[in-house]
Amino acid sequence: MVRIAIIGDTHIPSRADRIPKWIREEVEAADHTIHVGDFDAADTLAEVRDFAGGELTAVTGNMDPRLDLPSVTTVERGGVEFVVTHGTGDIEGYEERVAGVVSEEASDGPTVGVSGHTHQMLDAETDGVRLLNPGSATGAEPAETATMMTAETADGDIDVTIHEG
Repeated sequence: MVRIAIIGDTHIPSRADRIPKWIREEVEAADHTIHVGDFDAADTLAEVRDFAGGELTAVTGNMDPRLDLPSVTTVERGGVEFVVTHGTGDIEGYEERVAGVVSEEASDGPTVGVSGHTHQMLDAETDGVRLLNPGSATGAEPAETATMMTAETADGDIDVTIHEG
């Protein structure tokens, strides 16, 4: 079994000062970490890479400076392919837009789309695609509290847990 920490929308330093200790601990305990963008600064990306132990898949968000990250990437863990994108754009049509990106990028087999941008938790199916959004790891507005997800994957199966601070 592979344990994956899913975080995003940290927005440090523009909207938050730090990533909460409990989220750092979840990331440190994970086998791999996915960050859906909006780090806000190169220092924040470096910090997340450090406590993720180098096992980090990340994309750029609409509020990121030039961080040399892709806008869409994929990673496979435990027989599940994760298509990761920030989800930049209007809130209206968000789920359909992200599901379209996932469908374009996905290989054959179990696939999950992971995105951010809205700062709102999401675990839903849209157009036949399972979408996950971990909310904001720092509780940055418009979120009301710090949130993240963990996923346990094995043999193409996935079990997702929502964490709120």
